[in-house]
Amino acid sequence: MFGIFKKKTEKEKLEENYKKLMKEAFDLSKSNRSASDGKYADADAIQKQIDALDNK
Repeated sequence: MFGIFKKKTEKEKLEENYKKLMKEAFDLSKSNRSASDGKYADADAIQKQIDALDNK
C-alpha cells in the first residue's frame, strides 16, 4: 500500500526496460528477424548497464 510513492531505482528502471525489449524482440522474431535482432542488441546493451551497476 505504501509502495505506491516509492521511486524506482536506476536498476529497477533498467530491468523494466530490459524485460520490455526482450518481449518485443520475441514478438518480432516471428515476423521480422532483422528487427528482432536489433531489439536483442538493445536489450544486451541494457543488460551490460545493469551488470555495471551491480559491480559498483
